[in-house]
Amino acid sequence: MIDSFSIEESWRIFRIMAEFVESIEALSKIRNAVTIFGSARLKPEDEYYQMAESLGRILAQNGFSVITGGGPGIMEAANKGAAEAGGKSVGMNIRLPFEQKPNPYANLQIEYKYFFIRKVMFVKYALAYVILPGGYGTMDELFEALTLIQTKRVKSFPLILMGSEYWQGLLDWLKNSMLHKDMILPADFEMIQIIDDPEQVVRHIKKYVIV
Repeated sequence: MIDSFSIEESWRIFRIMAEFVESIEALSKIRNAVTIFGSARLKPEDEYYQMAESLGRILAQNGFSVITGGGPGIMEAANKGAAEAGGKSVGMNIRLPFEQKPNPYANLQIEYKYFFIRKVMFVKYALAYVILPGGYGTMDELFEALTLIQTKRVKSFPLILMGSEYWQGLLDWLKNSMLHKDMILPADFEMIQIIDDPEQVVRHIKKYVIV
């Protein structure tokens, strides 16, 4: 007798394949995309929300597409800025029991069940990562990108932190603990750029990309 659990696991493979195919078909036409990460919890009056909105707008005005996780907070802000500037605004929403509901500013919405597929798509279609203040999910994306670049699993791309005051403690720890104890190399630490001004962020990205 065939175990019902085994059958369910086998069908899960096809659901995973389908999600990959749907994502690739939807994103394959996106050009010059910058992926933006940050907290889902920030409101429009927050300085980092406003920073992300401004960044999304300036990116769109300079011919870039914007990709976010599709939810509220920083994601909503970046999608809003890009959409209102007439740019391509992509929201890659993950189904979660709280916090994560699609924001209305993504003019291309993709929904995911599996975190790992969504994470592959973030990297696959990004020319650069811009990471604003956030929690565990934001940290996960930051360190995964650093690891992929460090180990040469992906081609190196600009990785920018916005909100220097928020990130300073982490940067001090990376420098004074990880780098000091030779857990990482100076070149690994230098992969991170700290830029607070949205226009300067776009100028930095354009050094590496012809739009």
